[in-house]
This record gives sequence, structure tokens and C-alpha cells, in this order.
Amino acid sequence: HTLKAPANCTAGQSGNIYLVQVSGNGTLAYNAAWQFVSASVPTLTTTANAVDILTYAARSATTIDAVILHKLSR
Repeated sequence: HTLKAPANCTAGQSGNIYLVQVSGNGTLAYNAAWQFVSASVPTLTTTANAVDILTYAARSATTIDAVILHKLSR
């Protein structure tokens, strides 16, 4: 799956997206709008029932700064 660029995003908008592995081994790619620390695209936890949190803040309508917060289980 690929996380698309946000629609109708405005500078300063921020939030969290919870990414839940239902059965495990799921992967996620990101549209170029998503920018990560040191340009290092994070890998999701692949354990079944794992939860990763994508925290983001919009620098502009087309640039979203983001980080994956580590790994919870539900």
C-alpha cells in the first residue's frame, strides 16, 4: 500500500495516524510529500496486532514532516 499525499492540507495542520497490523507482514510506501528525519523512510513493525503511530505536521500543502513513533501492541 502507498500513503498518498494529503488532500486539502494546510500549513500547520498536524495529527496522528494509527497503523495497525491485523495479520502481520504489511508494508507501507509513502508519496513524495511525506518527509522523514534524515530522509530515512521508516519500516513498520510487521508483528501481528502491532500498532505504529505516524505523527505528522504540514510544513506546506505539499510537504508533510513525519515520524513513526515506536511500536505498541493492541
